[in-house]
Amino acid sequence: PTLTRFFALHFLLPFVIVGLTLVHLTFLHETGSNNPTGVPSDCDKIPFHPYYTIKDILGFVLMLSLLVSLALFAPNLLGDPENFTPANPLVTPPHIKPEWYFLFAYAILRSIPNKLGGVLALAASILVLFLMPLLHTSKLRSMTFRPLSQILFWTLVANVLILTWVGSQPVEHP
Repeated sequence: PTLTRFFALHFLLPFVIVGLTLVHLTFLHETGSNNPTGVPSDCDKIPFHPYYTIKDILGFVLMLSLLVSLALFAPNLLGDPENFTPANPLVTPPHIKPEWYFLFAYAILRSIPNKLGGVLALAASILVLFLMPLLHTSKLRSMTFRPLSQILFWTLVANVLILTWVGSQPVEHP
C-alpha cells in the first residue's frame, strides 16, 4: 500500500503542478503584471493577453514537441545504466538518491534518528516556506531598500545550498 500511494502521488503531482501553472498564467494574463518598486504606473503596463498568450502557447508547443521526440525516439538517453542491474529487494541500491531539489529535505530527514521526528522536521522544512508571503506585509515589493530582508533571504539560500550538499553526501555513522 505504501508503494501504491507513493506511485499515485508521483503520478498525480505533475498534473496538479500543470493545473496550478495554468491557473497562474490565466490570472497573470487577466490582471497584468505587478510593479516590484511599489510605484503605481498603470500607464506603463503592457496588456498581457494577445502577446504573451501566443508566446506561452509557442513555448508550450516547442517544449512538448522536444519532450515527445525525446520520449519516442531515444527513451534511454537520459537513463542510468545502473537501473538495468537486477535488484535486491532487501537493500536499497547506493545510486538511488532523491532528486536534487529534494536533497535539502533529505538531509533534514536523515539527520534525525527517530522516524516520526524526521518526518515532522521534513514537513516543517517545507511548510515554513508557506509562511513567507504572510510575513511580507510591506507595500514595497522590492528588497532593494530592505537590508534585513536581504540578509534573511541570502541566509535562507545559503542554508538550502549547504543542506543540499550535505544531502548529496553518502551516509556515514559518526
